[in-house]
Amino acid sequence: MLSADEKTARAEILAMVAEYYDKFKRPGQEKPFEEGDRIPYASRVYDEKEMCALVDSALDFWLTTGRFSDEFERGFARWIGVKHAALVNSGSSANLIAFMTLTSPLLGERRIKRGDEVITVAGGFPTTINPIIQYGAVPVFIDMTIPGYNMDVSLLEGALSDKTKAVMAAHTLGNPFDIAAVKEFCDRHGLWLIEDNCDALGTTYTINGETRYTGTWGDIGTSSFYPPHHMTMGEGGCVYTDDPLLFKIIKSMRDWGRDCVCPSGRDNLCGHRFDGDFGTLPHGYDHKYVYSHFGYNLKVTDMQAAVGVEQLKKFPSFIERRRYNHKRLYDALCASGADKKLILPEAAENSVPSWFGFMLTVRDDAGVSRNDVTRYIEDHNIQTRLLFGGNITRQPLFCDLEDSAYRIAGELTQTDRIMNSSFWVGVYPGMTDEKIDYMAKIITEAVWQI
Repeated sequence: MLSADEKTARAEILAMVAEYYDKFKRPGQEKPFEEGDRIPYASRVYDEKEMCALVDSALDFWLTTGRFSDEFERGFARWIGVKHAALVNSGSSANLIAFMTLTSPLLGERRIKRGDEVITVAGGFPTTINPIIQYGAVPVFIDMTIPGYNMDVSLLEGALSDKTKAVMAAHTLGNPFDIAAVKEFCDRHGLWLIEDNCDALGTTYTINGETRYTGTWGDIGTSSFYPPHHMTMGEGGCVYTDDPLLFKIIKSMRDWGRDCVCPSGRDNLCGHRFDGDFGTLPHGYDHKYVYSHFGYNLKVTDMQAAVGVEQLKKFPSFIERRRYNHKRLYDALCASGADKKLILPEAAENSVPSWFGFMLTVRDDAGVSRNDVTRYIEDHNIQTRLLFGGNITRQPLFCDLEDSAYRIAGELTQTDRIMNSSFWVGVYPGMTDEKIDYMAKIITEAVWQI
């Protein structure tokens, strides 16, 4: 408990932080946007509340996971609609923990073992795939679709083998894969489903009249809170599930692989710290130092979580602005005729995306190349991005892998097309109408005037 003097001092400090924000950081203090000014694909959107929360946590000087982390996990789980959520230090760590959870001996015959297969896609971010290979399981790559930019679900049955244990894939730039088809496939074959939701937080999907957020339809969902993402705590991520056993394993994997579930700074909540039998350890070995998994230390700091607590309160407005910006850009490109040269994005059926970016593919008969288009756009000070690793199997990290380390089911024709012809621009909530309209103007010029 804080003393009265400490409470007063802390209030004075936080008031000064708020004043600092108002004087030096509040949006609108810079000069108004002019055509040609830099437009990044993403940026943080925050106010004095995040800065005050960050300083408040620093004054605690707890440093590791603490009260703000607990508050965020409870609030996030309640908001997204799951029973359990565990903060980690990045979205990539979230994917690592999600996958490694499914390797736990506690899952019996359903555990993923080395040599087992996981169906996924090659077009996306590497850390959706890396944990599979690093563990010694085998990713099985299927092709994608345009303009959905997600897995082609018609290829799932052809990718199945007697070694298949799971499907693990990302919802691309806010647009979900066909969850109904993937979930039915997984349920029918007894497979795990991990939804990499790092680029789709806030997207909703409806199956048989039931609407949920993406990340909650599968067995485990993951999110990222890196600065460009839908909300931020700097670095940070989250792993979430409704399954109590999976959650127990998630926390163990995150917290060194330990068997004990006592939170940091608290001991012997179960009352049996010194009377258990584990492995071939001596009877009564301190349960705080019993390890049931080959785990990690991937916890978030309370300072990061403090920022997340305030971001979560703003998050619904972020989602709406992303949808607004995406629609404004879409309508402007249709009105300008750019859609005759570019394939515009289409939301998945039964979904309402929380768009991370605006994906575009240069048509084969456009008369210009993707690189010509992105070079023109970048020359006009608008950031562009490719769909991350393109075809990951063509990346240097795959060059030294043995053929048995992965499998391609069929051809990756559309994945290669995305790698060669697609790009995206941002629609983050800090963008103004003027910036969106300028982007539409320059993108149109890029495809018609080069």
